[in-house]
Amino acid sequence: MIRILLVDDHDLVRTGIRLILEKVQDFTVVGECGSGEEAVKFCRKEQPDVALMDMNMPGIGGLEATKQIIRFVENTRVIILSMQKENPIPAKVMQMGAYGYLSKDAEGEEMIRAIRKVSTGQKYVAPDIAQQIAIGQLNLNDDNPFEHLSDRELEIMLMLTKGAKVPDIASSLNISAKTVNTYRYRMFDKLNISTDVELTHLAIRHKLISTEHW
Repeated sequence: MIRILLVDDHDLVRTGIRLILEKVQDFTVVGECGSGEEAVKFCRKEQPDVALMDMNMPGIGGLEATKQIIRFVENTRVIILSMQKENPIPAKVMQMGAYGYLSKDAEGEEMIRAIRKVSTGQKYVAPDIAQQIAIGQLNLNDDNPFEHLSDRELEIMLMLTKGAKVPDIASSLNISAKTVNTYRYRMFDKLNISTDVELTHLAIRHKLISTEHW
């Protein structure tokens, strides 16, 4: 039996995924979490085989939750679910140690296939996203400025574009507000911008976030 944790801050999304997975004979959904913090706590205690992790959530979000699960929970493998298909996000997530990356518009059959593969210790990336990663790795002159951000800078970028304030980001990531601002201004320098509004516009332009999340 493959034990699965569902992590998404939307009840309807979790319910829809649960309905798909509960039809599979050797799958069991052992829990649901609405935040990254809850997911880390659950995984450390229950150690599900697979965690289906939404990336854009309040609090620490899916990226930091994935990092902590990888660091502290040996037996749980994370599959990221996201609307973000464009590099550098998928490549960074896989480099971080996630076992899978699926688009939120993936068919149920693909999700089932990904869970089966990941549960055996193999990696799974949706074909269209894998193509984006491969193209990004081949194109050394890629004009996406976000390619130059570190993992932590990308995390903070996603939080800022969701409207999170510096003190809240600091609390979520367990770092000081001064450290958050250091990353923020370093990011601004790399991207040649000076405000959070410019950051959001740039992220939308490069399809790292959608206007529906703004």
